[in-house]
Amino acid sequence: MGLALAEERPTPKSVVFAWALWDWATQPFNTVILTFIFTALYLTTDAFLPPETQALPKDAPEKVAALADLSSGLGWGTTVAGLLILLLAPVLGQQADAAGRQKLWLGIGTGALIATMLGLWFVEPTPSLFWLGVALIAAGTVCGEIAAVNSNAMLVGIATPKTIGRISGLGWGFGYLGGIVALVIVIVFYASGWFGLPDEDGLPFRIIAVGCALWAIVFAIPVFLKVPEPSLGRPERRVGFLRSYALLVKDVAGLYRSPATRPTFWFLLSSAVFRDGLAGVFTFGAVIAANVFGFEFLEVVVFGVAANLIAGVSTILAGRVDDRVGPKRVILFSLAAMTVAGLAVFTLADAGRVVFWVGGLVLCVFVGPAQAASRSFLARVTPAGREGEIFGLYATTGRAASWMSSAMWSILIVVGGATSFGILGIVAVLLAGFLLLLPVRAAP
Repeated sequence: MGLALAEERPTPKSVVFAWALWDWATQPFNTVILTFIFTALYLTTDAFLPPETQALPKDAPEKVAALADLSSGLGWGTTVAGLLILLLAPVLGQQADAAGRQKLWLGIGTGALIATMLGLWFVEPTPSLFWLGVALIAAGTVCGEIAAVNSNAMLVGIATPKTIGRISGLGWGFGYLGGIVALVIVIVFYASGWFGLPDEDGLPFRIIAVGCALWAIVFAIPVFLKVPEPSLGRPERRVGFLRSYALLVKDVAGLYRSPATRPTFWFLLSSAVFRDGLAGVFTFGAVIAANVFGFEFLEVVVFGVAANLIAGVSTILAGRVDDRVGPKRVILFSLAAMTVAGLAVFTLADAGRVVFWVGGLVLCVFVGPAQAASRSFLARVTPAGREGEIFGLYATTGRAASWMSSAMWSILIVVGGATSFGILGIVAVLLAGFLLLLPVRAAP
């Protein structure tokens, strides 16, 4: 296996569709639970504050500080998740490569992600259960990233050097479009008055979480039925779990020492920063909308639909640009535009909600293309037979190592005393990623 070894033969469209449908299946966790609905409109709201704090006016300093504590608590939870993926993703990817069992680990990660979404049913609106909600969302982030390592590795088995950009973009685009459909269902659920269900005890939000789990179960099935195992394995590299870390260190050092694989090493390092900033945009975007700009439930959901529509279309189109001009140019242009948009949102926050509508949608135009081009870039410089291992490192050094933007988000909120200061933390990570990527040699 390996992109450089791929024959110029077309992969059946049904196989590509089945692979892309996995992004569609798991996207509601990111869109509905992590970004727009469960965390922003439920977990980080006054529903999880003590009754005496809930009774305070919205602009009371004590209530503002308490809500900021919930936002930073979510940030610390995702920081821990990033550190866990830092430890687990590359080693599990290496073991999947050695055994030729990427589909097995895709199934394990996907199943565990579904279990965490089902577990959110038990997160009722009480301060004592806030950390259970954070823990389940953090665990879902870990499991989803472990699954994504193997989904990314399978991409190399169905693409060629001439189609990698568009197929990668198609996967991300399917994810965003799936997020749109899921959010529209939530709007219908809300507009119907929750179909007569009582809204006490956070019941609508808990039902939404279960619905996302059922969605994932249904739409994840095709990838296991249609997409072939990407490799037969490498038996000579099968070692115990703990010895995998020693092998991993040796492999990373080998990436750096070999001129042929050094671009892979430097790209993994630079993407550790900019992809972490991209993760911060998704994780905290709706929290900013609700807590900084005062978006109500329906406004957040409508913004989410618009954001996913723009991101999905731009990502699919950018995949063709990637194949023509190269992924590095796509990533650099996207990061520059997002840095400017993020600074504008923070600086002009007092001007009202229109600032977030404009700045937030500009961010969404570029965040998807940067993600898809990043996956395409790495696939172009990955040595044959090490796809799971390298994409495991990709998970570790990118979105999976989300402790960077999460920590900056939480620290700046603590220092500034308001949720809006977290925006600067995300912007700083995006800008640093742009600067680190500049000297990295582009794939041929």
